Amino acid sequence: MKKIREWISIKTVKSPRLILLLGVLLANVIFIMLAALVILQLRPPSLEDAGFWDSVVQTVIMYLDIGGIETVVEEISQADVLLVISSVFIILIGLVFFTYALIGYMSELISNFIENADSDSRRLRISGHIVILNWNTRAAEIINDLLYKNTKEKIVVLADANKDDIRKDIDERLSDTLESDGSVKNKLTVVTREGEPGSAKQLSDISIKSAKSVIILCGNTARDSEQEDPGKTGRGNIHTIKVLLQVLQRAESGVPSDDLHIIVEVEDDWTLALVNTIIAHKKRKGKYSIVPISVDKILGLIFSQFSIMPELNIVYSTLFSNRGAAFYSRPATDPSLSEERFVTEYLAENSKALPLTVMHGGNDKLNCYYMADSETEICSGGPAPRNDGFKVSLNPDFELNEKYIVILGHNSKSSAIMEGFDAFCGEWKKNDGSDVLDIIVIDDETHLEKQGYYKEYPFVKKVITADIYEKELIYNAINEFIGAHSGNGCIMILSDDAVCGEDADADALTYLILVQDIINRRVEVDPEFDPRSIDMVVEIMNPKNYDIVNNYSVNNIVISNRYISKIIMQIGEKESMFGFYYDILTYDDPEAQDAYSKELYIKKADKFFTQIPEPCSAADLIRAVYDFSPADNKSVVLGYFREDGEMLLFSGEQTTIHVELTGEENLILFSNH
Repeated sequence: MKKIREWISIKTVKSPRLILLLGVLLANVIFIMLAALVILQLRPPSLEDAGFWDSVVQTVIMYLDIGGIETVVEEISQADVLLVISSVFIILIGLVFFTYALIGYMSELISNFIENADSDSRRLRISGHIVILNWNTRAAEIINDLLYKNTKEKIVVLADANKDDIRKDIDERLSDTLESDGSVKNKLTVVTREGEPGSAKQLSDISIKSAKSVIILCGNTARDSEQEDPGKTGRGNIHTIKVLLQVLQRAESGVPSDDLHIIVEVEDDWTLALVNTIIAHKKRKGKYSIVPISVDKILGLIFSQFSIMPELNIVYSTLFSNRGAAFYSRPATDPSLSEERFVTEYLAENSKALPLTVMHGGNDKLNCYYMADSETEICSGGPAPRNDGFKVSLNPDFELNEKYIVILGHNSKSSAIMEGFDAFCGEWKKNDGSDVLDIIVIDDETHLEKQGYYKEYPFVKKVITADIYEKELIYNAINEFIGAHSGNGCIMILSDDAVCGEDADADALTYLILVQDIINRRVEVDPEFDPRSIDMVVEIMNPKNYDIVNNYSVNNIVISNRYISKIIMQIGEKESMFGFYYDILTYDDPEAQDAYSKELYIKKADKFFTQIPEPCSAADLIRAVYDFSPADNKSVVLGYFREDGEMLLFSGEQTTIHVELTGEENLILFSNH
């Protein structure tokens, strides 16, 4: 009954005409059946030896007055008065009520029903759905990523924005994915509501208490206000706080879902601090969980890692999504389980998934983390045959090459990017103790002054003040950089996220055209020059600009909104993933005595091994690398990049994956250091 009521509630909003038609047909059928029973009991001469369905046919004939009056007149002398009265009554009902009087009434009812069916005030009876409150450029990406779950999902959007525009955004994003990937089927039901997410009534109308996850987005209100009034910078987003409090009030007013996840997007420290204060006062174990997602912090950490190891862009874009191999978590059965014991025992029992680590999740319970093609493979793989004779020799003195980076432009994540670099330099040093990173920043004077010209960061060796229109100055600096650091240099182009609408990504595209022109000229002068010898990481905010950037053969295009969307969606499913993601994106504190944080690293095979391993299966390589890793830095091999840049992840049946290394491959490793 609950499923039927839920189906009717959704269809009333999505397909009001269908529900109305079904209602009218059902009412007619019920009346005809009841009338047929009455006529059958009275037994007119024409139905003396007939059954129920003959009575139904006779009733329909009278109901629609197809010769019904004549039949009554013919039998009136043979039938009793009750039969005559009943027959005439049925004919009158069909003739007057359902044929004439109801036409006008139903016309008005139909008109009002269709007009109000999609009304934002109609209560939606639904459960197990995902609620998105507010709307911004990341919202459509969140919905799009659900396509790859290949399960039926119900999404309700409530935002103070034009719902026709929201539907257009969703339709365009989903259409692009469905057209480009024929294997994906649209199993999403999306209901959009135009209203105030902070309204208690409107939250109740979308059944907030029975949702499985609630995602509170920033709605771009904070940055829009900063553009209109720079004096408001840093004052936070009080609208986000108001919506969160209302959601909590609705959740606490009844019996919420036992595993309701509330994800809150924040873009500034003030809002983050206030959300954490609310968490400390409001959180009730076993009823709901609140996870704040600091957009700038997470994206800053991601960008700092990408510029140091650009291949991570491809790795994360795969593993952070529901498409293909991904990260998964499960509660540990033994609360005292150690990481080494977990990995060792699991590798002996399963050859389809990779065990990574154990750590406490948001519910303070110990969780085990894996990489697998699907969650079912975590328990489905049989034990890999143990090849104890296969050994590897790892380089105990491995160090990362010095990395030269030039950053063009700025965005709201600039400070977080530098914090990521700072943490990396605290963990990684050259043998002589100097910094591994050497960074140049090229930006306009206004934003450089705002950042204090990055003087607090010793790895920023040079700052060049240049407006985007000072082409010659930028050209000379980039040309000199490419000439000096071919092979170990990276150009990172940032997109100003304070710019909206048609101007989004304009500066980033301008920088890209300039850099590509420099590379093209070098190729003309020196045909032996390899454009791939310089890594490029280009951020774009609008996915529609992806093809434009891709035409310039850029190594790594980072659509920042998609990363946050993927992370939000993963955490919305399992809160325990948040701590794991934050851990792999964060390097150890400089003051830490031992490396305790796990990260993903890209390491060259000929530097990671002292001797290149013999051809083997992925199962053998994974187990040998883990066994021969030092006790304080156990490494799990997730896969590698071939020399041509193609990525191979060790997901699926590891015993069937053939590995033959030459030394030029870039290994993907999960380790402390």
